[in-house]
Amino acid sequence: MARESKGLHQAVKAKNDEFYTQLSDIEKELRYYKKHFNGKTVLCNCDDPYESNFFKYFAMNFNYLGLKKLIATCYVTSPVMYTQLSLFDDMEQTFTKPIDPNKKPYKVEITEVSDENGDGAFDLEDIKHLLKSKKNVCTVLKGDGDFRSDECIELLKEADIVVTNPPFSLFREYVSTLIKYDKKFLIIGNINAINYKEIFPLLMENKVWLGNGMGRWISGFIVPDSYELYGTEACINEKGQRIVATNNCLWLTNLDFEKRHEELILVKTYNPEEYPKYDNYDAIEVSQTINIPCDYYGVMGVPITFMDKYNPNQFEILGLSQKVGYGLQSIKTYDEYKEIRQDGTYTGSSGKKTNGNPMLAGKPKKGNYYIDEQGNCAYSLYGRIFIRRKELPT
Repeated sequence: MARESKGLHQAVKAKNDEFYTQLSDIEKELRYYKKHFNGKTVLCNCDDPYESNFFKYFAMNFNYLGLKKLIATCYVTSPVMYTQLSLFDDMEQTFTKPIDPNKKPYKVEITEVSDENGDGAFDLEDIKHLLKSKKNVCTVLKGDGDFRSDECIELLKEADIVVTNPPFSLFREYVSTLIKYDKKFLIIGNINAINYKEIFPLLMENKVWLGNGMGRWISGFIVPDSYELYGTEACINEKGQRIVATNNCLWLTNLDFEKRHEELILVKTYNPEEYPKYDNYDAIEVSQTINIPCDYYGVMGVPITFMDKYNPNQFEILGLSQKVGYGLQSIKTYDEYKEIRQDGTYTGSSGKKTNGNPMLAGKPKKGNYYIDEQGNCAYSLYGRIFIRRKELPT
């Protein structure tokens, strides 16, 4: 799994990060939000309608969800546009005019789905007939299809809910655009987005939250033919699609759902030995969400994966380590400390780079640590979210 995550990180860095979401993952997540879609216009603005499983899902479930309208647009520079297996076998003939070989971006707008072929069912074949028979359903965009373009912003203004898998490299700007226009949304992002300065305040203020699942809840992405298949779980499926599995993605949303209000059952009890206090924060360390003590009401540092279990009625988010201005502040710096290996040799780095990290006093059993001239030791942990229980002891 490490190499799979590395591959996705490399893709983000290279701006080659537009992957298709599998239909099974979309179906698994969307089943929790049905009540939000009745009478609404849905926009999938990072989706080639002829290849996107988001478009496929909403087109096939148009009547079941009671949609008012479905809009999908694609981006002209998409690395996967016209490269994946189409939703239809005869994609080129489905267009009202042949596909431009220079990759013209386009939009599809659907306001009704009926039994077009008369077989008594509403399915993908009906969508295929609809796109063939109604010339104004599919139209070429004037610009490049970028979600930030004027014509795509106009479509965004029209929409009630946005559902898609935006490019990870543009995730910050994408979410900021949705917030600017006050849109409801359900989108896929990298788990590290929790730490983004543009995202964490929204989580902290309860304006957005995680969807029903993260990590392996999203089983994998369909990637371009040029993408290297990392890891043992990567594969080529029965349709010839290249799948890269990952455990570092999440759904981000501002649509409410039942699981979000489920109380996290706490069974551990607090003791100072098992829950040491940080060397530089006025809080205790809780290494796993499952270990949150049931009888502690002070400030706790928990892993970012806690957000998957976060109940706003049960916990209050106070801050994030390493992010100045987001709640709890570090009360100590390590500028004069030196980084030491377990064998006692100096790495050449100072403790300055750990400032803001959650630190525990003492020498760890493994890994590097930091020591000052007086012999005081401390070691760094991964980033932590600082929380506190809301209910008071009786």
